[in-house]
Amino acid sequence: MAGRQPVNNDGNASEPQIGGRTARTGVWFVGARGSVATTAVAGCAAITAGLQPPTGMVTETPPFDGTGLPPLSSLVFGGHDTAHCPLPKRAEHLTDAGVLPHGLAPAVRAELQAADEEIRPGGPVPGDTRSDEELIADFAADLTSFRVRNALARVVVVNVSSTEPLPAPDAVRLPPSSLYAAAALRAGCPYVNFTPSTGLRTPALTDAAAAGGLPHAGRDGKTGQTLLRAVLAPMFVQRALEVRAWSGTNLLGGGDGAALADPGAAAAKNAGKERVLTDTLGHTPQGEVHIDDVPVLGDWKTAWDHIAFEGFLGSRMILQTIWQGCDSALAAPLVLDLARLVARAHEAGLSGPLAELGFYFKDPDAGPSGLSDQFAALLSFANRLREAQ
Repeated sequence: MAGRQPVNNDGNASEPQIGGRTARTGVWFVGARGSVATTAVAGCAAITAGLQPPTGMVTETPPFDGTGLPPLSSLVFGGHDTAHCPLPKRAEHLTDAGVLPHGLAPAVRAELQAADEEIRPGGPVPGDTRSDEELIADFAADLTSFRVRNALARVVVVNVSSTEPLPAPDAVRLPPSSLYAAAALRAGCPYVNFTPSTGLRTPALTDAAAAGGLPHAGRDGKTGQTLLRAVLAPMFVQRALEVRAWSGTNLLGGGDGAALADPGAAAAKNAGKERVLTDTLGHTPQGEVHIDDVPVLGDWKTAWDHIAFEGFLGSRMILQTIWQGCDSALAAPLVLDLARLVARAHEAGLSGPLAELGFYFKDPDAGPSGLSDQFAALLSFANRLREAQ
């Protein structure tokens, strides 16, 4: 099996045991038939089978050896979705789009099919008459059934669904992301919000999250443009260069592009992109981020940044960056990292927001905003997990 794991005296990868059997960990995706979830399931199967290396997975690097993370081979996938395209067919579409390498989808078809059989209908959908309480109860029952049916040690809920608009101040219903988050709390499941949607960050869930004793992390995965901002902004501060303006443009397609065509959803997304600049620079520079839906681009994204800064004796200078990448391929290894880290935190008895995982997020629960400082906090967290064994 690919990946670094603790070894036993026979030289084989050792895995945690429960009652003489390998303990398995459930990963329950909200948005389970989307591009990110499909890529994560296919990628996990490919790495486990030795078909691909774990490129992009920080948890498969030496600093995480001996931390007790659940092996990739022990992960069992399921989820909620309102879409109906089965995962094997979705993987074929991603292959045609150049996201997955040719030949991978048929090689891991059995694993994709097994995960697809564990996907349950999400909601609310048009015409759904269930109340918030009924939806939460149904979603929580799905999680409990998944855990019992597969004899899982625990289940981590990971939200990778399309970005939703911020709820109106006078909204009487919880947004969908918060319904799923509430269901995770009720079912005793750790929770990760990889999207900018509300999730646990609503007053309606504050007390339940605090009382639940569960670890959780979020929000909005940091995969491209904001990753660069988290590297570059500290550079300007450390070199005492004054940033006057920082503008950006994103061109993307696929489900994210369509969702972010909604101004409300785009505003939720951009809030995290701007936070890293404000927190790091100590002020909010002029400029905005624009997101354009270009359907023909599919899962591929281009991000431009234009940075106007001032140097010695008032010299005015410009830095421009171009980031072109595949969003699903960038996000999937981070999602697998987070599922393993949060599962291990739960096993170790940790609870509440895991600020040390801010390395992965645009809008983290707490902690520094610069990537170098965030990485140091993540390595400290790895040591903490190692010591908890």
